Amino acid sequence: MRSLFWFRQDLRLADNPGLSAAAAEGAVLPVYILDDENAGEQKMGAASRVWLHHALDSLNKSLDGKLVILSGRAEEILPELMAAGDIASIHWNRCYEPWRIARDSHIKTALRERGLKASSHAASLLWEPMEIAKPDGTPYKVFTPFYRRGCLAAQPPRRPLPTPQMTVANAPPGWQSGRLDKLGLLPRTGWDDPMIGHWQVGEDGAAAALEKFISKGLINYKDGRNFPGRPFVSRLSPHLHFGSLSPNQAWHAARSSSQLVNPFDDKNIDHFCSELGWREFSYHLLTHFPHLPTRPLQPRFDAFDWRDDSTALQAWTSGQTGYPIVDAGMRELYSTGYMHNRVRMIVGSFLVKNLRLHWHLGEAWFWDTLVDADLANNAASWQWIAGCGADAAPYFRIFNPVMQGQKFDPEGVYTRYWVPELAEMPQQFLFSPWEAPELVLQAAGVRLERNYPAPIVPMKASRDAALEAFAALPKAS
Repeated sequence: MRSLFWFRQDLRLADNPGLSAAAAEGAVLPVYILDDENAGEQKMGAASRVWLHHALDSLNKSLDGKLVILSGRAEEILPELMAAGDIASIHWNRCYEPWRIARDSHIKTALRERGLKASSHAASLLWEPMEIAKPDGTPYKVFTPFYRRGCLAAQPPRRPLPTPQMTVANAPPGWQSGRLDKLGLLPRTGWDDPMIGHWQVGEDGAAAALEKFISKGLINYKDGRNFPGRPFVSRLSPHLHFGSLSPNQAWHAARSSSQLVNPFDDKNIDHFCSELGWREFSYHLLTHFPHLPTRPLQPRFDAFDWRDDSTALQAWTSGQTGYPIVDAGMRELYSTGYMHNRVRMIVGSFLVKNLRLHWHLGEAWFWDTLVDADLANNAASWQWIAGCGADAAPYFRIFNPVMQGQKFDPEGVYTRYWVPELAEMPQQFLFSPWEAPELVLQAAGVRLERNYPAPIVPMKASRDAALEAFAALPKAS
């Protein structure tokens, strides 16, 4: 007997429940379908497509070049492929974006009506979103009770599964395998080469990244993760999003770490696991509030007085705001497809509060430029920083980029690297070069508005304007 396994956001062989179930039934035909038509406006951005190309290439090699790589509407392709291969059983792992849920439900019903076996499995989250609820059955809207009373009180995350022993089936007659080039995921200009050079993509790369973090970063994660110039973040997010690493693998690797004295009672492990919990919370919100990517969870923000300023937006996206820590973050993003989490909060606050530009604009830019762009995480995080989502940072909490730089990049390592124009600036003026005396600027080779911009908005005035706009909103009901 042969079965079909449909790869999606689970591009790995180990700890893959759907793949293991398919392998238990006999030879497995592995398939990936790029379904931009059903995704519509939520199809992957440019950086994600680059990552996907390399992840599929790695996966295909693991499958001896037998991965059937296709594009089009999955509900049309899968029945044809199963008929061509005389396959009566299909397995996949669940995804949680609203468009995928609707499509997958339709596919499962249609295949079963034809007498075919269609099974979905849990593989991308630690807890299924519909399984975590408040005692009254309603969804959580605040992270701490969601994680502590909901997740940690539920069944603990399952142990990772081994790579299944399986026979990989050949593509049916008339169907080809390994044709990654037909997806056209890579840009023609070559901007992606330097970006992807910062990463080792694929299951082996994910395992290496996890091992490096557990051995070197986890030991000071709780405090060190806030400092972008220090090596204490995991950088696992793209691997988790595309599924070259499962959250169960990350969770149990941290919990069983031998690098720490007591891995079951350690603040760093607990904090890392709670960050995995934030990922779960984002999917919980998206499941229960599918409008999360488009509408504020607090409806009164529909009336917020957002500005329309394309010049300011361009300065923000290109890292030319005149605020060094903001510019460093935006340049890191464009160069690597990634941004340190602390800096994400700083640049997000600057966009929605100091520039008062709609969070949709930031979400869209991140969607196109992040290799870890994830619908649930992206939307939930932007609503959080904009103050309009669940468990949101209060709108009046406005990050001061000068103080944030001084506090979290105290040696200037991160900022000097990504903003080399300021490499020779003394630390006293690194995050506020406009305050430096002219002789200091000259000695550092900095000429404001020539080789580095002056601030595009004044800090205090822009903060005051944001607070006035917030005060004008209807009161929360």
